[in-house]
Amino acid sequence: MLLKKLNPVFNYLNSKQWLTIFVFLLLWGITSVSYWKKYDWNPSSMVNFGHEFALQNKSETPENAILFKGEAGDLGAGYDGQIFYYFSRPLSNFNLNWPKGFDESYRAPRIGYPMLVGIFGLFGKTSAIFGMYFWNITLILISYFYLRKLLDDEVKPYAILYLLSPFALGSYYVLVSDSVMVSILIIAYYYFVKEKYLIFVLLSSLAILTKEPALFLLFPLGLAALFRKDWKKMIVVGSVLVIPICWHLYLSYRFPNWRPGRLTDFILPFEGLISYMESIWRQLAVGTNIKELARLLSRFPLVVLFFLGVFLPFTGKLNKGWEFRISFLFVLFMIGTAGYYHFWSVYENVSRMFTLSIPILLLLFNEDRTIRKQEYVLVTILILFLFLIKVLFISKQMNYQVGF
Repeated sequence: MLLKKLNPVFNYLNSKQWLTIFVFLLLWGITSVSYWKKYDWNPSSMVNFGHEFALQNKSETPENAILFKGEAGDLGAGYDGQIFYYFSRPLSNFNLNWPKGFDESYRAPRIGYPMLVGIFGLFGKTSAIFGMYFWNITLILISYFYLRKLLDDEVKPYAILYLLSPFALGSYYVLVSDSVMVSILIIAYYYFVKEKYLIFVLLSSLAILTKEPALFLLFPLGLAALFRKDWKKMIVVGSVLVIPICWHLYLSYRFPNWRPGRLTDFILPFEGLISYMESIWRQLAVGTNIKELARLLSRFPLVVLFFLGVFLPFTGKLNKGWEFRISFLFVLFMIGTAGYYHFWSVYENVSRMFTLSIPILLLLFNEDRTIRKQEYVLVTILILFLFLIKVLFISKQMNYQVGF
């Protein structure tokens, strides 16, 4: 099999960790430089400041920042990285004033990443941007070594899939919170296994406050503790909700229109997948715009990966690692219920939803060597190469200006 032919590569990189780290830094570095060169070599470009939002938050926008003016089909000026940046600014200034122009109803709960960025923001707006790069790169490197400690020697070589995940790289490419959340969660799980419960609770709480899908691993851990009647672990896992609940109670007071159920508005079973496939058929029927068809088809490997993922947890010995099987299915449920407008219409939006699936797959494989992982792994590697081609040769320069 093709994956077996790749095993010598995995084993060699596993024996040369310095080379693995070099490959990681090379890939992430090339990705960064390819973005910067389109925008005057300015690192603020990856934050994706939208001109309209920068105007509303002018005092907190860095001088000479790259401001995107918006184009048809981009769902508005800028991208989500700017939300985390702007929300970090009040924290650096020791207040909790929500930035102007952004919907607080489902963004405000995700204070974890802005809080980390806000530490660097104490030294200024440019330092806050540096913090966004720092946390994405540093945390995935640290969590990679924690993940290796959790894996048996036979599984350790495959940990490189986590470090070189195209989904984590895609999250970094737009400086959003997905890879940060996953990194914190993996570190937290390590301390759960080592029974360092206070560290686990604090880090898990931070992971939930960074992005809610952290619960996709934490909830099955609680179920496993319940099934095994391990009451201590049940209480420990349940305790990770205390800090997020307190934050949500504050939000309900601070923002009268805020409600926890707002996220359910985005649960549209198979609407995103169906609408995406319909958009391909419509484009094929017209058959005049090859570039638009290519852009649409760039998301198709993710459709393939989704269906491979649905199949994967039901392979192997089902009594082994069942908590990770449930966790994996939660991730697939999130992807399968993602709507078209907010998710499947944009490659970056749907791609980074797969980020958590890679470490969960490795943890499941660590429990059950008989799972059928080959296809999922190979398509993931293919997506990595396609993503690099996209960022290096296909992604176009957007309409922008430097500063105001």
